[in-house]
Order: sequence, then C-alpha cells, then structure tokens
Amino acid sequence: MLSNRAALIGVLTAFAFGAIATLAIRPPTTTIVAGETDDIRVSATQAQTTWRIPVSLQTNLEVLGDNILYVADTVSELSDGNFTFLIAEPNEIVPPFAIIDAVRDQKVPAGYTWLGYDQGKIPASPLLGAVPFGMEPWEFSAWWYEAGGRELGQELYAHEGVHIMLCGLIGPETAGWFRTPIESLEDLQGLKIRFAGLGGKVIERLGASVTMLPGSEIFQALEKGAIDATEYSLPNVDEALGFDLIAKLNYFPGWHQVFTAVHFAVNIEVWNSLSDQYRSILTTACTSGVTRNLAKAEAIQGGVIKGFESKGVTANKLPDNVLRELHRITAEVMQEESDNNEFFRRIYASQTEFREEYDLWKQLAYLPRDF
Repeated sequence: MLSNRAALIGVLTAFAFGAIATLAIRPPTTTIVAGETDDIRVSATQAQTTWRIPVSLQTNLEVLGDNILYVADTVSELSDGNFTFLIAEPNEIVPPFAIIDAVRDQKVPAGYTWLGYDQGKIPASPLLGAVPFGMEPWEFSAWWYEAGGRELGQELYAHEGVHIMLCGLIGPETAGWFRTPIESLEDLQGLKIRFAGLGGKVIERLGASVTMLPGSEIFQALEKGAIDATEYSLPNVDEALGFDLIAKLNYFPGWHQVFTAVHFAVNIEVWNSLSDQYRSILTTACTSGVTRNLAKAEAIQGGVIKGFESKGVTANKLPDNVLRELHRITAEVMQEESDNNEFFRRIYASQTEFREEYDLWKQLAYLPRDF
C-alpha cells in the first residue's frame, strides 16, 4: 500500500506541480504550532514546521474522518518530513463547530472541517459543503477547480481572514435513519431529527423539529429519545457510529447532500508567510486527498448495504411525492437565502449557471440511469 501511495503522490505532483522539485532549495517556512495557545507567527529561520490541526470529524471514521490522516502523511512525505501535522480530534483543543473561528483568531494555524457548520455566521458557507438537490461530486469538483468555484469560495473566506482549499469529497449521504416509516409528508411533521446545513432548513419547513449535533453526540441523543431520527453521513460512517442499532430504517437518496465537500482552512497570514514550495505541497496533498477520498467512499458502501439484512436493517427509498415536495421547498429556501445575502446569491448563481451548461454534456454523454 505504501508503494501505491508513493506512486500516486509522484504522479499527482508531476502532473500538477512539476516545478516543486526546483523549489527545494528555498528555505521552508518555520511556523511551529504545538498547541492552541502557541504563537503561530514565528520567524522564518527554523527548518522544521509542525502544525497543530484540529478537525471537526473523528479520524477513526473511515472515509469521512480518516482522509486528513492521508493528507497529513502526503504533506510529510512530499516535504521529506520537514512539514508535519499533529492532528487534534474534535473537542481536543477546539469544538467541532468552531474550527474556522480558531483559525481566524490564530489560535491554530489551520484546520480541517465541513464549512456548513459556519452557516449561522457565514450564510453562503453551506454552498461549499453540501447543497440540497445539488451537484453530484464530480460536478462539484469541476465547478470548484475549473468554473470559478475555488475563487468564489476563497473570496468568501478571505473576509474571515482564512484561506480555504478543497481537501475531501464524498458522494451522497443517506437521507436518514428512522424508527418509523416515511410514507408521506405527514410522517415528517413533529419529527425530532438531527439535520445539518441547508437541508435542515428545508425539512424544518415541512414540520420537523431540527436539532444540530456533532457526530460524537448523535448516538446518545438517539438512544435516549432526545431525537427520533438522524442523518449524518455515508452508510459506513453511520454504521460505525451505531445508528443501525437503534433506528432500523435507512432511507435514500441523500437529497440534502448529493455531494459533501470538506476543506482545509489556513489562517491567511500563515498562508501568505509560507514558501511557494509549502503552498504547493499543501495544494497537492489536498488535491490528492479529494481523489482518494471519493474513490474510497464509492468503493465500500455497497458492502455495507449488503450486510444490512443480517442486522435487521432495511434500505428504503423516499416516496416520489415526498422528494418532489422537498425539491419544491428547496427552491423556495434557495431563493430566499439568495435574496438575503449577496455572497449566497453570487455563489448559487455560479453553481446554477455551471449546472445548466454541464447538463448539455451530461445528458448526451452518459447512459440513461436505467441501463
């Protein structure tokens, strides 16, 4: 596995950043961060750079959380061990919903997080993390890298003093884990459910009572009846967190998060102080992480669903009438959010315009779904 990883890193580095080797003579940046209270603006004369990186997703969660470990290994290998990360689990030094605040305030140099957690203070942020009835993951990556998405996202977060990079990407989440069947819109009314992002605003309008919880707190809330149902991530992640032990009905498709993007966020002063070599290494490692993350996510879900029967779990599809109403409400929510926030309007308009143009290719080039 190590040889494959080394080969992949070599290919990506040669392809995207062929000049990195020529930069090796440049002195690396020397920002050293061992913990939350250290000064992250250190002079550029030391050889070793170690960053303390808080994450909002548990690293023991395969696909969702462990991707940052791959990225950290890649950064270390590309820098010959001179640039290293010390990963801090959720709540170890920073609460999972406060990663961007900590980076902005220079409590840490960088963090790894789902930007949708910033929705309360940065209304446009969920558009960079997950969009109801939005783009499929490869569409999102095309928009991000080639159609202005990266520039818009970085402009948005520059106002927070943060530089962001797409660093992880997975496909649709499940629509949720339920104790009782969802056969009509009435079944959502009064339902206490953990939900995140823009999808939470949509399902709330259909009468559900929405609670936002970090992943580590969901099982206990479900077990004790504080919530009736929950969504969180992919089947393998939800299974690892034990949702299937309590709620036996797993619904699809993940209308609220057709893609889920995770970003690496660096304090903008720290980013600007890095050498070109180290900025290239971070960008390469995150780009590699996106490719690897999506591949692994897609590879293992079928096996998890195959094992549902032995656990008494059933995979169900939401009724078409429920999906149609969710889609209608989503359009209302997106319009209102666009009307209320200029950045939301700009980013959503960019995504919509790209999807319309991309669809000309998509409808001609790919086989119908029933083949």
